[in-house]
Amino acid sequence: MNRSLKLDGKPGMLNYKQLYYFWNVAKAGSITRAAEQLHLTPQTISGQLAELERSLGADLFRRTGRRLELTPAGEMANEHAREIFQIGNELEQTLKRGSTEQSFRVGVADAVPKSIAYQLLAPAIALADPVRLICYEDKLERLFAELAIHKLDLVIADQPLPSELGVKAFNHSLGYCDIALYAVPELAARYRKGFPQSLNDAPFLLLGDKVAMQAGLQRWFQEQDIRPRIVGQFDDSALMKAFGRAGAGVFPAPAIMEEEIQKQQGAELIGHIKSVVVNYYAISVERRLSHPAVLAVSAAARESVFAKRVL
Repeated sequence: MNRSLKLDGKPGMLNYKQLYYFWNVAKAGSITRAAEQLHLTPQTISGQLAELERSLGADLFRRTGRRLELTPAGEMANEHAREIFQIGNELEQTLKRGSTEQSFRVGVADAVPKSIAYQLLAPAIALADPVRLICYEDKLERLFAELAIHKLDLVIADQPLPSELGVKAFNHSLGYCDIALYAVPELAARYRKGFPQSLNDAPFLLLGDKVAMQAGLQRWFQEQDIRPRIVGQFDDSALMKAFGRAGAGVFPAPAIMEEEIQKQQGAELIGHIKSVVVNYYAISVERRLSHPAVLAVSAAARESVFAKRVL
């Protein structure tokens, strides 16, 4: 069934005041609480919500006890409402400042170390023509979906965009380096001697199976006939390093982070694995990079971040 949105009887127009009331109810969890925050009566908001649901042709809430919960349609509407009012707020603030500042929306795969992401993105906010960096961290699948509908200008990832996803975007290599193994001084001293065979039955902290580095490590273990004792596996590299800092086991990281890991994690280098390389990509809808902020990211990768890669 085709249900058109209406405002004052005009098809195809959404009533944003009603959407704003809905968004506040979704955040507050109840009409009464939202009414207090908006300085309106509950009856006013109830009536506006009913009108919005009629115009959309879908129920947005279901009642669970005293609390309102979003239906699947409500979840979708809430996601769009959040984006709409965020963009509206950005527009208002930009116009008030009289600035020509533009937003630069970047998705960073959760497997990319935060310090590397920072080094790549920092030049983008130092451009002569200012941009406001809006950075999201998420799983690659969700970031690719956002890129496909142009909600992101760029995705920084540790693996290229798979062709089978059908997303029209392009992979631009930022650089690469080998990986290294680290541990607190006591463990590092124990396993550095006789590396790599000394790692047999060593306690290991590893990343999740979907992280590109992990597949290379598993192959290397098989090639070296090493059977590590895996004591923990993590989706988040920062959490893995926190366990490593506490002495829970040996952990891998890009070799270009060696100085940082020694300072921040109190860990020492055990050895490099030169046959396992981690690659980083800038993925954009542009075949040829032209966005000034994206060009700044690419230049930072080439001239500083990966200029002294260890191989």
